[in-house]
Amino acid sequence: MASDRYSNPLTERYASAEMGRIFSDQFKFGSWRRLWLALAEAEKELGLPIPDEAIAELRAHLDDVDTKRAAELERELRHDVMAHVHHLGEQAPAARAIIHLGATSAFVGDNTDLIQHREALRLVRTRLVATVAALAEFAREHRSLATLGFTHFQPAQPTTVGKRATLWMQDLLLDLEEVEFRLATLRFRGVRGTTGTQASFMDLFEGDGERVERLNRLVARKMGFDQVYGVTGQTYTRKTDAACLATLAGIAESASKFANDMRLLGHLKEVEEPFEEHQIGSSAMPYKRNPMRSERINALARHVIVLSLDPAFTAASQWFERTLDDSANKRIAVPEAYLGTDSVLLLMHNVASGMVVHPEMIRRRLMEELPFMATENLMMRAARRGGDRQELHERVRRHSVAAGHRIKAEGLSNDLMDRIAADDAFGVTRAELEEDLRPELYVGRAPEQVDEFLAEWVAPALARYPDALGGSAPELRV
Repeated sequence: MASDRYSNPLTERYASAEMGRIFSDQFKFGSWRRLWLALAEAEKELGLPIPDEAIAELRAHLDDVDTKRAAELERELRHDVMAHVHHLGEQAPAARAIIHLGATSAFVGDNTDLIQHREALRLVRTRLVATVAALAEFAREHRSLATLGFTHFQPAQPTTVGKRATLWMQDLLLDLEEVEFRLATLRFRGVRGTTGTQASFMDLFEGDGERVERLNRLVARKMGFDQVYGVTGQTYTRKTDAACLATLAGIAESASKFANDMRLLGHLKEVEEPFEEHQIGSSAMPYKRNPMRSERINALARHVIVLSLDPAFTAASQWFERTLDDSANKRIAVPEAYLGTDSVLLLMHNVASGMVVHPEMIRRRLMEELPFMATENLMMRAARRGGDRQELHERVRRHSVAAGHRIKAEGLSNDLMDRIAADDAFGVTRAELEEDLRPELYVGRAPEQVDEFLAEWVAPALARYPDALGGSAPELRV
């Protein structure tokens, strides 16, 4: 039966269940309860009179949130955190008096946001590594397959199919460095109180500032963080959200560039994205093989890039210790940016794992253009035999213009080599020219560059995350 309410396509169609779980109510409210447990445990360890029964009851109810009951309480109290404090107090009556002791809403809200950043970045890292591994396999297989290079989407010096894949990988490795940096420098808000001064905790611990700071760091460690922010207002600095989403936007940029290249290659019929046996490319044109995965990458990547502006504006417009104009925006922008990035990387991995290469089409297009590119070598050889380089250049120019006119205006084949063979100024036979038209002569060190890049850059990155390799990727739902 069709729903009569809007559902987010990111969770319903594109992103993985794993990323959806990180931003689910279950994860959020479960994290709130774990934070309350960590706070109570730490306060007890540092001398506050908190009963063992209270700790036991909190631990027993970490994951049995009744969202219906919490919603009823929120309608009454008009405060989401206090609704959950009351709800947990109903389930754990022995802990009712000490839940959220000394804390403000940002204790659970902000610290949970940081936990979500951490878990989501780890999943993004896994997706990046898997995608790099798929591209590495592709590059290794096609390291020497010569193909026409393009600058300005105009024919340029040849490269190889594998070398082109290293350009995609390099972007992703830079993104991986960014993700690693974000994870390494992500800090916990900690136990700070309403304006970041820890005044309420100073009262609880009778002015013992050393114990208050020990509490701060103890709760952080219990939640898996080695670092806390040096200072905060009521919230952690919103620059953290802006920085993390800028990193996601960078991944979206890399994926979108890859998808654009795949769409162009598909149009050239050289390399195509996977196309399943019963897949339909067009409802009207049965013969079509539309690059729908790559197009979807572009579409979702665009959304992620635009979403990165939201936390940037939020960070820029906060007042003093805190204003609430961040909250509604964060609830939308941050989860959607991670869900969008997850979707993009799932698609990119899928395409990278199943790209279809058409070597004969690649060679045909290359050979159509190679005669023009071979002329520089011909001029140098003829000049070494005593020819005038400037005169030779002019002859090549006239022959190239004539051959180009034959191709573009008359629809005929490229006869540049025949024209040069017939020109005595070059002193070369048609057979000798054929020897000059071997594609491998024009790719430079591209095959070796592939080998070096895989060994020096890709292999160490993959070795850092063996758990991200192997296994099956989540199935694309649409």
